[in-house]
Amino acid sequence: MAEANPPRGKMRFRRNAASFPGNLHLVLVLRPTSFLQRTFTDIGFRFSQEDFMLKLPVVMLSSVSDLLTYIDDKQLTPELGGTLQYCHSEWIIFRNAIENFALTVKEMAQMLQSFGTELAETELPDDIPSIEEILAIRAERYHLLKNDITAVTKEGKILLTNLEVPDTEGAVSSRLECHQQISGDWQTINKLLTQVHDMETAFDGFWEKHQLKMEQYLQLWKFEQDFQELVTEVEFLLNQQAELADVTGTIAQVKQKIKKLENLDENSQELLAKAQFVILHGHKLAANHHYALDLICQRCNELRYLSDILVNEIKAKRIQLSRTFKIHKLLQQARQCCDEGECLLANQEIDKFQSKEDAQKALQDIENFLEMALPFINYEPETLQYEFDVILSPELKIQMKTIQLKLENIRSIFENQQAGFRNLADKHVRPVQFVVPTSENLIRSRAPFFSSKHGKKTWRQNQSNLKIEVVHDCPEKRSSGPSSSLDNSNSLDVLKNHVLNELIQTERVYVRELFTVLLGYRAEMDNPEMFDLMPPLLRNKKDILFGNMAEIYEFHNDIFLSSLENCAHAPERVGLCFLERKDDFQMYAKYCQNKPRSETIWRKYSECAFFQECQRKLKHRLGLDSYLLKPVQRITKYQLLLKELLKYSKDCEGSAQLKEALDAMLDLLKSVNDSMHQIAINGYIGNLNELGKMIMQGGFSVWIGHKKGATKMKDLARFKPMQRHLFLYEKAIVFCKRRVESGEGSDRYPSYSFKHCWKMDEVGITEFVKGDNRKFEIWYGEKEEVYIVQAPNVDVKMTWLKEIRNILLKQQELSTVKKRKQQDQLAEQDKIQISLQQNDEDPCRRWLSYFDEATMSNGK
Repeated sequence: MAEANPPRGKMRFRRNAASFPGNLHLVLVLRPTSFLQRTFTDIGFRFSQEDFMLKLPVVMLSSVSDLLTYIDDKQLTPELGGTLQYCHSEWIIFRNAIENFALTVKEMAQMLQSFGTELAETELPDDIPSIEEILAIRAERYHLLKNDITAVTKEGKILLTNLEVPDTEGAVSSRLECHQQISGDWQTINKLLTQVHDMETAFDGFWEKHQLKMEQYLQLWKFEQDFQELVTEVEFLLNQQAELADVTGTIAQVKQKIKKLENLDENSQELLAKAQFVILHGHKLAANHHYALDLICQRCNELRYLSDILVNEIKAKRIQLSRTFKIHKLLQQARQCCDEGECLLANQEIDKFQSKEDAQKALQDIENFLEMALPFINYEPETLQYEFDVILSPELKIQMKTIQLKLENIRSIFENQQAGFRNLADKHVRPVQFVVPTSENLIRSRAPFFSSKHGKKTWRQNQSNLKIEVVHDCPEKRSSGPSSSLDNSNSLDVLKNHVLNELIQTERVYVRELFTVLLGYRAEMDNPEMFDLMPPLLRNKKDILFGNMAEIYEFHNDIFLSSLENCAHAPERVGLCFLERKDDFQMYAKYCQNKPRSETIWRKYSECAFFQECQRKLKHRLGLDSYLLKPVQRITKYQLLLKELLKYSKDCEGSAQLKEALDAMLDLLKSVNDSMHQIAINGYIGNLNELGKMIMQGGFSVWIGHKKGATKMKDLARFKPMQRHLFLYEKAIVFCKRRVESGEGSDRYPSYSFKHCWKMDEVGITEFVKGDNRKFEIWYGEKEEVYIVQAPNVDVKMTWLKEIRNILLKQQELSTVKKRKQQDQLAEQDKIQISLQQNDEDPCRRWLSYFDEATMSNGK
């Protein structure tokens, strides 16, 4: 609808047409009421009518009533004869308020989204104070955002209130008309308020979950910190307890160890109470559905396990030390008994027994001594070991035998004197004077160590009756020099010969047992008379069941046993005997690798009549499986015997070779053990032997790290560690997962699933990770992949780091040598090229030289 003024109406019409292109279909022109204005309008439209008609139809209206025929009065304002209540200034204010409110809602949504993204992407620190600070800052920002949401909601509600029309009696129809007019704006505001409410609800839900996870994250850090502190303290006490492992020494030293153990026990009680509190805290976190439930339960189990180990170790050590103290006490009483016997012999001089009464008194003294000394004479080391449940050391056995020998000699002398004193008491005849032997002669006497004339008693039965009483004061103090005990070197030789004898004797038994198994079982599998007792599928399983036992038997029977027997009187040659046969022992690796397959066959056919009949013929108390285990037991026994032999061969001839032999056997055991783990790896594509020699293998807790080294909120789901078994080779490090399998034998023979392999020339390490001294980092390439590895203890970590460093240093040296060779080759090639170029620069000179040589040759 245009104004009556043609020029201005034409200009406004053009602006409207430009603003609403394609939306104008009809132009209504309301003519002025006065004659003069109407005349000017008619004239103007005549001159400009062509412009209007070219685009849109124009209708000339004479009055407002004509306008109502085209437009509903509810859409017209009162000045145009309509009923629409409209104020343009108010419309502008409301329109600006609505648009500003919509913009505010949009900005609020962006702020909430930005805050959520920040919470998910922000790196979390690795110390508790920083975590608490971040929690406080985020909580403050949350409350500020909540206040902003509340203010926006309040603003929207005010707008809705202002858009409502008052409900009066005289304006019902007007209110309905106004409601229709503002219904669009009201719906817009209401929709925006609904969006704000939905955003607030979603934000509150997100914040609640985030806050819960952050609080649990902080709880986990505190729990982990308490756990690590307790583990460190428990390991410290266990190390202190381990220092008391040696129960040898004097009675004063054993008593001092008992006192240290009591102090250690007191300190452990407070630590155990702390551990119980941490375990209860962990159970509480688990009951509240903590996201790291598995890790917390694992830590609680570890702590409970360490606590039990500490309690049991202290308890066992207390029992062992107390029993060792009792043995030392009894040995001390036995030594006092020896001193009393020697003193009594020295006091019984011939001049003192001239009367019958003196002889009777001396006879009574001898009888009292013999009664007191009898319990000490009749005991054997095996009886003591059974009574006190203590494995007696060779030193204690030597002391016991020495004292028993002295007491036995004293007893035999006293028995001879008893006969003389009885004759003297009966007839009052001058007795024959007996020569009292010295302590050295007592020790060197060939009398038997143990007396069986009076039967055997237990120490515990006579312990309460053992009282040492001085019969006569000894007039002279005898020195406790070399004559009162064995010479130290002689004792070491005795112990060394004892160990060597055990090595040779057990080797003979071992060879005999192997021969019995091969003849009584393996050979019988080829006996046609036994086929009826054998399942058909078992007949071709002989090589799997026995492995290379025949090869092992031939080596020991033909070579090694005779070599050991040649060392019977030359202990210094034992080490060389092992070193010369070091490579032959590698056959045990083959046997051990076949052992899981062998046990599978045995478990399947162990109840068949064939094996029972063979066992009956051989009169074996144990089944075949016990004898199939003999090679494994034997290869582990060697290093124990070599350790004992080296212990008593320090600074002796051949000790260096003995130490080298011990190291070789330990390396063999490690190699066999590593090979058993390697053959259990499944899923690796390729040949593991191409990775070089296996250096180490072991289980670790592993986290996936990041290049920047911090944990993000979105990665909290990976806070739980992965249990991985790592295999370190010369050329690579292999990550595997240990598979949990059921069935008999699954605990002895593990199984691993291959995960991934890193070449060592691309591997780097970070030795220290903040928060736990057992952790270190292994990263690949330019830290594209970083694994945080936690070792069981610090010693294991340092051992792995040492071996990894050695491999990296060797690779660096090889790389340097390779580059140097390449440079030398390039330099040599450059020299050859330069020489060729010099020869090619002057071909005329070369031909002239050739011509001169030819001319000289022809001239000659």
